[in-house]
Amino acid sequence: MTPRSTWQTPGRRRQAETKRAAILVAAEELFVSSGYELTSVDAIAARAAVSKRTVYDHFGDKESLFRSVLVRVNDALVAAVRAATEQELTDGRDLREALLAFAQRLTTETIPSSTYGAFRRLNARTSPAPRLPTAGSEEARRILEERFAQLAAQGELEVHDPRRAVQHFVALTLRLAVDAIDQDPAGTVSRSELQEIITDGVDVFLRAYR
Repeated sequence: MTPRSTWQTPGRRRQAETKRAAILVAAEELFVSSGYELTSVDAIAARAAVSKRTVYDHFGDKESLFRSVLVRVNDALVAAVRAATEQELTDGRDLREALLAFAQRLTTETIPSSTYGAFRRLNARTSPAPRLPTAGSEEARRILEERFAQLAAQGELEVHDPRRAVQHFVALTLRLAVDAIDQDPAGTVSRSELQEIITDGVDVFLRAYR
């Protein structure tokens, strides 16, 4: 049988892509709000304004759809990390200034975003919800590892193990910022407080790796 993608007209292909995107958005909203077990394919189809058959045609089953949602939000986060790395950790820029800008960008733009919140809630779901493949969840860290290795080669950092260096950097900056946000459900953590956390973390990191 000829695959649909080979005979669909451009208009039908765009329509199919639009439906697929609507299903992913609806599924993300329902998986986040209701959890994996309590979210039905019927509810997803209704939210996306498509038929249940259309959901199955695009994704096969609920587990595959959940994995597709995880991949979608992970890809958005990876893109944010890549953009911050490429635009902030640039050659020739003062390293402290660059690391501060990188961490502050992720803390003030990416972490508060709905995409990041969705990723954390979805990826924290316990069994029987499927988890994001390790390769996907590691991609953002790999981007930063590669940049740290380049900075070491340029003499900007003393790094023997880029992976460990990234773990230390994240723990001292982004993870502490996330902890501060999580411990304040009222959302009153100020930008200046987060900046202080980031600044202290970057300074500690540089004392160890420079």
